[in-house]
Parts: sequence; C-alpha cells; structure tokens
Amino acid sequence: MSAAGAAAADVAERRAGEVRAFLGALQDELCRGFAAADGVRAFARDPWQRAGGAETLAGDGITAVLEDGALFERGGVALSDVRGTKLPPAATARNPQLAGRPFRAMGVSVVMHPRNPQVPTSHMNVRYFSAGDVWWFGGGFDLTPYLPFEEDAAGWHRAAAAACAPFHADLYPRLRRTCDEYFYLKHRGEARGVGGIFYDDLNADTPDIGMPWERCFEFMRAVGRGYLAAYAAIVRLRNGLAYGERERRYQLYRRGRYAEFNLLLDRGTLFGLQSGGRTDAILMSMPPCVHWAYRSPDAELDARLLPLLTTRRGHDWLGGGASS
Repeated sequence: MSAAGAAAADVAERRAGEVRAFLGALQDELCRGFAAADGVRAFARDPWQRAGGAETLAGDGITAVLEDGALFERGGVALSDVRGTKLPPAATARNPQLAGRPFRAMGVSVVMHPRNPQVPTSHMNVRYFSAGDVWWFGGGFDLTPYLPFEEDAAGWHRAAAAACAPFHADLYPRLRRTCDEYFYLKHRGEARGVGGIFYDDLNADTPDIGMPWERCFEFMRAVGRGYLAAYAAIVRLRNGLAYGERERRYQLYRRGRYAEFNLLLDRGTLFGLQSGGRTDAILMSMPPCVHWAYRSPDAELDARLLPLLTTRRGHDWLGGGASS
C-alpha cells in the first residue's frame, strides 16, 4: 500500500472508532432513560460476536431489549458494527458503483412500543457506512400514533427542526419530505405515522446539503440526543391517560400497519436479512402483539387518525399549513 493509501486507511479507521464510541454511549444513554421511565432496573442486554464467512457478516454488537414492562410492552435499542466482503443488494440498489466492495456498517436502531394506546410508538436510527474511500451517514426519527394528539406531532417536528437548524437552512424541510416519502405504505395509501426526519447517503457530496465528515458526525449526535428528549416529553404527557378495551383493540389493529411496513418495505430489515444478520435482533422492531382484521374495528377512531396519515400527509407542522 502506498503512503497515501496507508494514511487514508488510518483516517478511515480513526473515524470509525469515533463513531463506534459514540454509538456505544448513545445506546447506554437511551437504555438508562427508557428503563427509568418504565421503572425497571435495566434492559436485558445480549452481546454478540461473529467471525463471519463467505455469505455472512463479521462483527459484534449488543441487542438491548425491554419486554413486558409497565410502560413499554416492548422496547429495543440495538447496537451493531459489522463488516462484509461486499455490499448487499439493499445498499447497492442506491449506490451501484459500490457493488462488490468490502464495507463496514455500524449503527444504533431503536423502536419503542408502549402498552398504553395513548402513547405513540417511536423509531430512531443513526448509522454510518464506509466502503473504501466512500463514507456516508444516515438516520432519523419518526412517530406512529394510534390515538393522535396534534400537539404531540407539532412538538415532535419542532424537535426535529431544532436538531437540523445548526447545520443547514434547508435540512429539516428536505429530511421531513424524505421521511414522508419513505415511511409510506403505498399499497394502503397511508403514511406509517406523522413523520419526522429521515436521511440516507449523507456525505460531503450530497447535493445541496452536503457537509464534511466532522459536521455529518455532529449531526448524527444531534439526531440521537434530540430523539430521546422529544419522545420522553410525549411519554410524560400521555402515559397517565386512561384507556380501555376499545382503545387497546384499535392499537393492536393499527400495529398491523407497522408490521406490514417493516416486513415489506423497510430497507434496514432487508439489509440485515440479505447480509446474514441475526434474525431475532433484526425483527425486534416488530410489535409484540398485533391483530389483523378484514375491516377496522372502530370507524370513529379511524376518523380521528386516518386524516393525519392520508389527506394531511406532508403537513407543515411548524407553520400550520400544507407543504409538499
């Protein structure tokens, strides 16, 4: 290897080490915060390590899970750091020029499924990919209510905008639109929830919003920490609200939409399965109890929720108007 090549490899390794250290600290912070909110001592932590092979990934991580809690029926905070000899199809579909390259991918992925239907489900992911001299960041957070409160959606989007504001004036509007487009069940004509922010392939060359590595990494940190504060505020507001069998039945029915998206459309699920990842860890994002029905069990609750997921998809939650 040339001197320049060795220097580039050293930079890549140093950067990966910085990201990995942050992701480990973020996982710990999230687990502490959610465990305290639920009243449990700690998440169950399942460390794993694998040597890899011709068709599977090498790497390590920790899958942290809370199940059957007072607040969270299931919550998962998964850290993974994997390497492979070639990128799987879920990644190269958007980056065909990288087909066949070895890669490293690491991230923290969070899904929290509350027991109380008044509290929305939340999802957050931050991730980092590198393939030779190419790197990019991705991530975001989104909210899936079952019994909607518009003030929660507005607060959620204010938190998303605040995380984006120091980096680029157009970052929040652009990532909000991307989130609306991505978390959408085309076969249903419904958004999965009320959105948030979502981004893929963010690096120095991203059109209009590209940033150097250090700023992209800073944005990753802002997204991870902004998510925890925004969701904790909603949980505090809603978890004490009463509910009964009617609301619970409707929650289980709407959770079916969440499961449909994860199994049919989610790129993270596809990436993990295509690259030989740990199936139980990949599917920890699934809601623990779901009910599919031919028809909705509650037309009145549909009338409250569905407009937010159909006719008001793309709503400007900061300004109160509609936006594309």
